[in-house]
Amino acid sequence: MERLSAYLARIGLDAAPPASPEGLAQLQAAHRQAITFENLDVLLGRGIRIGSDAVFAKLVEQRRGGYCFEQNRLFADMLAAIGIANRPLLARARLAIPEGEIPPRTHALLLCDLEGEAWIADAGFGGSYVPPMPLRDRAEAIAGDGARHRLRRVGLPDGEWVVERTGPVASTDGRAKDNADWQAQYSFDLAPVMQADLDMGNHWASTWPQGRFVLSPIISLVLPTGFISLNAAMLTVARDGEVEKREITSAQEWRDVLAGLLKLDMPLADVEALGLFPR
Repeated sequence: MERLSAYLARIGLDAAPPASPEGLAQLQAAHRQAITFENLDVLLGRGIRIGSDAVFAKLVEQRRGGYCFEQNRLFADMLAAIGIANRPLLARARLAIPEGEIPPRTHALLLCDLEGEAWIADAGFGGSYVPPMPLRDRAEAIAGDGARHRLRRVGLPDGEWVVERTGPVASTDGRAKDNADWQAQYSFDLAPVMQADLDMGNHWASTWPQGRFVLSPIISLVLPTGFISLNAAMLTVARDGEVEKREITSAQEWRDVLAGLLKLDMPLADVEALGLFPR
């Protein structure tokens, strides 16, 4: 219970929510509004460890962020601590993927058992905020920015599912299309996922030379009514329907944005080591 208490303090909750759909939604929203999605350790060559002890130390004790394999490992542990049984799933990210191309399974999410019904939960998707949804064909949920999300069962009889979104482009990481159509976020099936599968996906995501996590900083944080994203030096803040965009021009300004908006306090030397700005 000591870790749960520290986690709740980290995400700004005074007490654990109930083990219910409402409690799941409350916990996930608090998590994504407090713990930043980021890939900075990948770019700094520090490696990504996804065991329970490692992610707790990094995301809670050191007050850092992480990407899906880290975020959802921590979230899975904390859900279990409040009585929500869950297991990991692996997904194929579909944003900005050409039609007909099949991407690898490099996104992790969770399948939860809530009052005898299966739900998906995801505290580690950096592209937008995906609320928890019951695992039912055409189930829908609305995020705080007004975006609608839905689940569709697309693979029969094997049970492949796709998460889709329609909503403001500004409250995404920039890969969403600028139209009102439903857009696939990621697809998954319900096959059992072992730790070795997660280790393989994490290794690929953090080392593939052409992978987006290896090439550039990707940072985001959910707001109650919007989204903040920092892609390389481009900052986008979407809040209450208003959008601010600006390009960061120095390492010191970039560090200040991290600390002030994105809740990450990193040494200036680490920011300079990213090589975004000439010294």
